[in-house]
Amino acid sequence: MKLLVITQKANENDPILGFFCRWIVEFAGHFESVKVLCLEEGAHAFPANVTVSSLGKEKGTSRASQLAHFYRYIWQERKNYDAVFIHMNPIYAVFGGWFWKISNKKVALWYTHKAVDAKLRIAERFVDVIFTAANESFTLKTPKKRVVGHGIDVGRYASAKRVKEMGSEPISIVSVGRITPIKDCGTLIEAVRILKGKWDKRFTVKFIGSPATSSDKEYAVKVKGLVEKYDLKNIVSFIGDVKPVNMPVEYSRADITVNLTPTGGIDKAVLESMAAGVPALTSNVAFKGYFDQARPGLSDKLIFEHGDAEDLAGKIITVFSGDLLSVGRDLQKAAMEKSDLPNLVAKISDDMMKI
Repeated sequence: MKLLVITQKANENDPILGFFCRWIVEFAGHFESVKVLCLEEGAHAFPANVTVSSLGKEKGTSRASQLAHFYRYIWQERKNYDAVFIHMNPIYAVFGGWFWKISNKKVALWYTHKAVDAKLRIAERFVDVIFTAANESFTLKTPKKRVVGHGIDVGRYASAKRVKEMGSEPISIVSVGRITPIKDCGTLIEAVRILKGKWDKRFTVKFIGSPATSSDKEYAVKVKGLVEKYDLKNIVSFIGDVKPVNMPVEYSRADITVNLTPTGGIDKAVLESMAAGVPALTSNVAFKGYFDQARPGLSDKLIFEHGDAEDLAGKIITVFSGDLLSVGRDLQKAAMEKSDLPNLVAKISDDMMKI
């Protein structure tokens, strides 16, 4: 079977979407050929049976030109693919779904966001299957939904040698993700204020990621304003984006990570932390099964109430009263069993071939 993959970016250096290049490499091992149609193209190194075409956003092409290129491509290449895999962009199923239906192409959508809008509802009618990471990450009711978990390159994170001895002071707490309101960075700042006044350990907090939109940038100003207000400049730092290739080293420098998003999809930053053997605290209860598979009852220690700085601060203190290395090893094993990328892509590929 020949596959057409449609995604936003084919750029292994992109801090947000660079991970998807590894998905494409894995797909190449399951399909005769893989054609990638992306909105924006950057650095990549794919197997010989993968070809990439861009809609031209990196060149500044207009949206009208991008849409024209999209239609021209799916028509001209129609004999060179049998199935379509759309990553996180239901609008392409809206634009191309009718053509793929009359062309008898099988169409799959990967979608992990609890929001449901008109685009998603229309896309659902055109696709044959919708893959998602967890029940919480796709809330539209449809028999086409397939919960398959999430996938990361576990070995890449597990193999990174630790830069510091876990638990040695100053303790390193890291939060990975875009600086945006849904990531709730302010709650971590409030927890730092609480910890500074009641914890007897030296610690630092590092935010990895940057704001993307104008509203994100306004939010970043407010978050940094809290750091100034509480005089936390010697504890809290914002280092901006880090290339995906360098993230294993960043995790190897951390003692714990904190993920502050509300319950929804399976945030891969938590999975990356687990794969690196670094305990992750999160307010996303979708990880309960992951944590309790690692060790029964562990979710009670690692999941805090969303937006509750007091609860978060208390959970951080509790985690450091235990054996971080042992917890990290158990989490790493669970990540390998539940979320290793080759297993996920194999599962998706098999399901697509059975449609």
